[in-house]
Amino acid sequence: MDAQLQVSALGAVIALVIAIFLILRKVPPAYGMIAGALVGGIIGGANLVDTVSLMLEGAKGIIPAVLRILAAGVLAGVLIESGAASTIAETIVKKLGETRALLALAIATMILTAVGVFIDVAVITVSPIALAIAKRANLSKLAILLAMIGGGKAGNIISPNPNAIAASDAFHLPLTSLMAAGLVPSIFGVILTYFVAKRLIQKGTHVDISEVQNHSEGNLPGFLPSITAPVVTILLLALRPLFNINIDPMIALPVGGLVGAIVMGRIKKINDYAVSGLGKMSGVAIMLLGTGTLAGIISNSGLKGVIIDALNASGLPAYLLAPIAGILMSGATASTTAGTAVASQVFGPTILQLGISALASAAMIHVGATVLDHLPHGSFFHATGGSVNLQIKERLKLIPYESLIGLTMTIVSTLIFGVFRLL
Repeated sequence: MDAQLQVSALGAVIALVIAIFLILRKVPPAYGMIAGALVGGIIGGANLVDTVSLMLEGAKGIIPAVLRILAAGVLAGVLIESGAASTIAETIVKKLGETRALLALAIATMILTAVGVFIDVAVITVSPIALAIAKRANLSKLAILLAMIGGGKAGNIISPNPNAIAASDAFHLPLTSLMAAGLVPSIFGVILTYFVAKRLIQKGTHVDISEVQNHSEGNLPGFLPSITAPVVTILLLALRPLFNINIDPMIALPVGGLVGAIVMGRIKKINDYAVSGLGKMSGVAIMLLGTGTLAGIISNSGLKGVIIDALNASGLPAYLLAPIAGILMSGATASTTAGTAVASQVFGPTILQLGISALASAAMIHVGATVLDHLPHGSFFHATGGSVNLQIKERLKLIPYESLIGLTMTIVSTLIFGVFRLL
């Protein structure tokens, strides 16, 4: 079967449109993307058997990342269920003080996401602290939510989270190398987040006293035990680029969580933490399998060629395909993880053929996927809005600011890896 001739560019576009439409209609994202892939493949000129074959091939390519993401559930479960994530967030906010409240919220969410907490879970974890501070300092909900989201986006590109795993796996890179590649863009992201959030202090609704929770610190672990799990994980992952000792994320992530549970004196609860973490990761893993089916159709369609031809016709440099792919796919899926996975699987080989290094390609795709991952047909939009009790109409007002933060980080990454090729 000549897979490259199986699906037209129109079929790939229809696959994306149907997937977006179904997700907007509250169909689970995995089913939405599977249905879109199936219909798009058939309309694009492939028969039913070939369409299913392309879908299965695409899903098969995503399985290594899915296994590593499931393993990451141990670390996530330990951080969240033990209270370690709350301790890390509260410590950062206290150290920076309420006079720098927005910066503190941004950095707290950034660090939580960077150490392996999902970005939406990080925002939800920090939100009770944010609401209490906002009430005392008379800050708007828009300001505190943007501070948390911007910080989360900055942390997400330097984290061992599913999006980074998907990109590093697709380009066969050490996870820590990709995490390090996002460091400079993430710093720019946090700085911009702080200044933009300050402009929103008096815009929109403010926090009501009934929304402020009394937060007890009685059962939370100390700060040093709380950071043990992510520190051990990152040290294990760093052995590959530093000493050429390859500890796969599928080993390093759960081992870090296990060591963290031991240091916090919570080893008896490790199974509960693992079950909770698996529950959080299973949804992402299932979504990625659906993403793989969609990627199988798009990667074997004419859409890739259309985008590349448009880029050539515009006279723009080839390296821009990487960030553009990340932006477009994150917009289509409203997910950093799905957007990164689709863009890496579909456009990765072509970008490498254009002479862009694997690290540069992965870094620009990864950061590009933060530009439109917050659109309303994704869960992130609703989860973050709900964390501070924002109505949808008001939550929509943050989209341009979120996109600006993601775009700024993408521009910085493109300058580093595309224009100046510093790494």
